[in-house]
Amino acid sequence: MDINKAIADLKSEPGFADNVGMILVHNGVVRGWSRSSDHAAVTGIEIAADLDKVEEIRKEIEAREGVWRAVAQANSGRMKPGDDVLLLIVAGDIRENVKPALADFLDRVKAEAFTKREILA
Repeated sequence: MDINKAIADLKSEPGFADNVGMILVHNGVVRGWSRSSDHAAVTGIEIAADLDKVEEIRKEIEAREGVWRAVAQANSGRMKPGDDVLLLIVAGDIRENVKPALADFLDRVKAEAFTKREILA
C-alpha cells in the first residue's frame, strides 16, 4: 500500500483537475492494543477481507454525487502492530460530498467486508 503512489495515479488521470477539490484518505493500521475495556496488548491480528464485497461498496461510493473516484486496497492474513490493513481514498468535488462518502465507505467496509481475530500477548 503506497498512499503517495495511489494519489499520484489519481492526479494523473484525465479529468482530475476538473472534478477534484478534495482527497480524503483512511490508512488503517494494526493497533498494539485491543479495543476491549482493558486495552490488552495485541501481538497481531488475523484478517480476512472479502475483496468482492469491498469492490461492490467501492463502486457504490464512487457513484455518489460529487465523488469522482473511490479507491480501496485491503490486506488479508496475519499481521503485526504497525502493519497496513486498509487504504481507502475518496476524491471528489467539495467536502460536503467527500467527507460523508469516506465515512460511509470506511464504516461499510469494516462492517460488511472484514473479519478479524486479535492475537493477544
